[in-house]
Formats: sequence, structure tokens, C-alpha cells
Amino acid sequence: MGEAVEIFYPNGFSKICNGTTKNQPPVDETRQFDSWYEEEIDEDLKWSFALKSVLYKGSSEYQDIALLDTKRFGKVLVIDGKMQSAEVDEFIYHECLIHPALLFHSNPKTVFIMGGGEGSAAREALRHKFVDEVVMCDIDEEVVNFCRRYLTVNRDAFCNKKLNLVINDAKAELEKRTEKFDIIFGDLADPVEGGPCYQLYTKSFYEKILKPKLNENGIFVTQAGPAGIFTHKEVFSSIYHTIRQVFKYVLAYTAHVPSFADTWGWVMASDQPFSIGAEEIDKRIAERVDGELLYLNGSSFLSSATMNKTVYLSLLNETHVYTEENARFIPGHGLGNHL
Repeated sequence: MGEAVEIFYPNGFSKICNGTTKNQPPVDETRQFDSWYEEEIDEDLKWSFALKSVLYKGSSEYQDIALLDTKRFGKVLVIDGKMQSAEVDEFIYHECLIHPALLFHSNPKTVFIMGGGEGSAAREALRHKFVDEVVMCDIDEEVVNFCRRYLTVNRDAFCNKKLNLVINDAKAELEKRTEKFDIIFGDLADPVEGGPCYQLYTKSFYEKILKPKLNENGIFVTQAGPAGIFTHKEVFSSIYHTIRQVFKYVLAYTAHVPSFADTWGWVMASDQPFSIGAEEIDKRIAERVDGELLYLNGSSFLSSATMNKTVYLSLLNETHVYTEENARFIPGHGLGNHL
């Protein structure tokens, strides 16, 4: 019998599996790891990471939380069985989410972030010198406190005087506020069946609650789920098409995120056109952003908005509009293995 390998499942469950099978060659000891984290992508697809250790496992009122130290991706934050970000490549996701809108806007001063409890979206927004206020609204105080304590890379962002941290449902918070914002970001969990987040991807939310809280030349950006050749029809094309029903100008763009094992998508929207080129984007990065961006520049952003033929045709021909009664969900994501 081979050595027992412990597999840590989402939501903190584990089981013992054999490291080798009958007639299998001996395992190379230099490559064998004692424990693995396994995430269900779909009913016939899983994604596993070799672990150094489990730093924390627990539950809040709303969701299960884990912080893992992985061999490949460093510290990984897992919420409800789905990886939210990994230490070594979260900059790709957060730079793509935050910087394009702040660079395309002529003079952004006020920012509202829906979700974003880990603090990385706020960290990137606060790098913009001319931004006066960043409101970060997350429903789960325990997750926010956990990330503030353990994700040291965001410690300065949580202490920044420009950050206004609010613990509330983002929909309710926007509804009750009287002020408007230059940029609103959706750094939300993916729409998962049985979860509340899908309501923040609906046409009625965009039209009746979110858009009225944008200034005249305001910009809205949301993460829009997997956008790969095999996964873009799950929610990406539908979110894009839904936002097109509400805003005059809508731009979809994508980037590969290694720890997500897929290409990821974002959608940016406004009633003002997005009309600046690569050179102007680079100029604004130099003038407005503290420090160097690791992933994004003018040319890479413009290329990220060019879809391959398959995805382009799907976006062009999509007819589904997100509603509370007719939502699409990401299969498999967020589902724990209750053993």
C-alpha cells in the first residue's frame, strides 16, 4: 500500500486516499505531498492543489472560510468551496477589475466597491492619487476581519483614511445612499444557485438601483465569471448582454488567471464612450497610479478586449437577460463535499 494522502475538501472536510494503486510504480518521494485541496469545477472536473498547510478553517454567518498555504500559488483564500484569490497571481484579477475604469474616467474622485471583503480591490483603487474616497461594502464582517488580520498585503489599504468600510448588503446600501459615485465596482462572488449574489447581476438591479447612483459620466465594472472557450456561456455572455440592456457603451475584456485554471471576464459599462488609446492609458498610469502595475498597460488592455471568434460570436448572439426568475449559475462552483 502507498502512503496515505489527506485531501482537504472545501468547507473543511477531508478523507484519506491511497497514494498508489496496484501495479503502479513507486511514487517519486521528492514529488509526493501529504495533503491536497480539491475544488469541484463541474461534476466531471476537479482542480487540485498540493498544500503546505491549512492556516485557518472556519465559518461565518454567511459562508465557510479557509486560508490555505499551497505549494504552487502561495496563500489561497477559499470561500464556500471556491478559490477567491491566490497570493502569486491575484494582481492579475484585481488590476483588470479596478484600473481600466479609473483610467478611462476623466477625473475619478469617488468609488464604491460591492463586495471586495479581502481588501485587494480597495488596495488597487487607493493607488490612484486623485481618488478622494473608496467605499467598500461587504456583507460579511467576519470575512473582512479575517482578511484584515491574515492578508498582510492589504493591511495598509484597510488603514487608509480614504477607505470607508461598510458592513452591509451592497444592494441595500446603494438603495439607501443619497450620493452618487464616479465608479461602481462589482467584486462579487460568482452567481451560484442558492446564493444571494445572483441578484446583483440582474437587469432590474443595474437599471433601478445601480445606474441611478452613478454620476453623469460614471462607469460601472463587474467581474463576470469564467470566459474561456468552454466556459464563457455559463454566465459571462449573459452578464454582458444584460448590461447592454441598461448602458449605451459596454466593453467586455478577459485575462488568463492561472490559479483559476481559466480565462476570466469583466464587463465595463457607461453612457459615455470609451475612446482613449494605448498611449493615453500608459500616460495616465504614469500620472495617476502610485507604483508600477505588474500586469496591465495600454496595449495589453486593448488586446484583452479583443475576443476570439467563438467568444465574440457568443457575445454577439446572446439573448439571455438576467432576472431574478431567470438566472444562470456557474455549475459546481461553491459546492462543498459533505463527507
